[in-house]
Amino acid sequence: MRDKKYLRLKRHRRIKLRIQGTKEQPRLVLHRSLNNLYAQVIDDTSGKSIFSLSTQNKKVRESCPSAGNIKSAVAFGEIFAKEAAAKGVNKIIFDRAGFLYHGRVKSFAEALRKGGLKF
Repeated sequence: MRDKKYLRLKRHRRIKLRIQGTKEQPRLVLHRSLNNLYAQVIDDTSGKSIFSLSTQNKKVRESCPSAGNIKSAVAFGEIFAKEAAAKGVNKIIFDRAGFLYHGRVKSFAEALRKGGLKF
């Protein structure tokens, strides 16, 4: 029997083969743990992370003290979109890292769109 984590990593490898972030349109990778969300914007051509943020950040903690629910995912998405705009990132490629597009992942993505990011 294969465990969930192995299957998720297998899906992520398969997804990563098809998508590639550039300087004009970097890749946003989202990682979902049991209690937190972690997101980073990556330029794959240079292999460098442009910036990253998580629900453990002070700004996000002030808006939502518990970070493992949909409400905090929405707040995190709005804050992340503002930070991305400040860094000059307007278009991204959304990489959900093998996680299902459901629940916190979906709420985060919709909040990014609402915040002005295009993908």
